Amino acid sequence: MLLRVPSVAGRLCIALALLSALAVPPALAQNTNTKPGDKPPAANPDAGKEAQQKVDEFAEAQRTITGPAGNPECVWLGRRVVNLLWRDDLDTAFRHLDLYDRFGCPSAHVQATFRCLILHGNTVDPKAPDSLNGRVHACWINPLAPAPPPAPAAAEPNPPASH
Repeated sequence: MLLRVPSVAGRLCIALALLSALAVPPALAQNTNTKPGDKPPAANPDAGKEAQQKVDEFAEAQRTITGPAGNPECVWLGRRVVNLLWRDDLDTAFRHLDLYDRFGCPSAHVQATFRCLILHGNTVDPKAPDSLNGRVHACWINPLAPAPPPAPAAAEPNPPASH
């Protein structure tokens, strides 16, 4: 026999009751093999710095970019799309781009950022782990930044003087 629950609120209450009945009590989830003298593993001190850096990057984007391209969800997804395009992971990039569009984020900003990345591609060091991410972020914040000057050409040897 099926019960009919007429309201959305009633369905929500039933769903919450089922979820709470299936949840594991916290006391059962704890590790019981620890000794009194054991210390829990120390948290990674760099994790807090990385999290704060991400928050600062989103705040910077909101301050400098007008419109939806500065929204945190647009920044996060858009930078991911540009990063994936650069690494030639087109399938994943297009899936992220679909989400980016669903959030109402401007596709022109992704295009301008990718153009900026291409123009500044010589500044991305594949050996430095955050070089690409830093360049993508800089291009996201200011996609119209001028391209750096070309690298100086190697000095050509002087041709022998004819006598």
